[in-house]
Amino acid sequence: MLVGTPLDPQTEAPAPPASLDAFLAGVGARAFRFAEAGLRHREDALDAVQDAMVKLLGYRERPAEEWTPLFWSILRSRIIDLQRRRGFRLKFWAPAVDPEDGGNIDWADSAAGPAEAQEQRQAYTRMVQALRGLPARQREAFTLRVLEDMDVATTARVMGCSEGSVKTHLSRAREALQKQLEDFR
Repeated sequence: MLVGTPLDPQTEAPAPPASLDAFLAGVGARAFRFAEAGLRHREDALDAVQDAMVKLLGYRERPAEEWTPLFWSILRSRIIDLQRRRGFRLKFWAPAVDPEDGGNIDWADSAAGPAEAQEQRQAYTRMVQALRGLPARQREAFTLRVLEDMDVATTARVMGCSEGSVKTHLSRAREALQKQLEDFR
């Protein structure tokens, strides 16, 4: 579960957003990072997220519980469409670096000291490299299940596969990442 997400007191599950505007505001930054990682181009990522948000507006009458899997499915489809047009395969977690800003990642914790910031950059770089080494479906499963904290059923709907496939892809991704990152703190 994402930090700061209100819980429904009866089910202990994340409470659905009060409005579609609140949902879109809450998912925007994560969706952009997801799209930017897959497309490796900032402007294309912004376009993909905007397109997904606009398309989701057509489903505003749907129950709030359906918005999350629906949005991520739409965004994933849009990313794949853009990738096919550009002729390359899915590449998650490859942030675009703007040479003018010195390579800083604008969503990183800027309050950390220089040593902590360097450690964070190294850890992030290692994680990016490890994720890039995974097959596309394993990256998707890991990103959606672990980083986006979606349940298995929702992830399966987003990825367009069975729950068993999600579990298999996630298990293989975790095993591969553990091997690649075991020597790193």
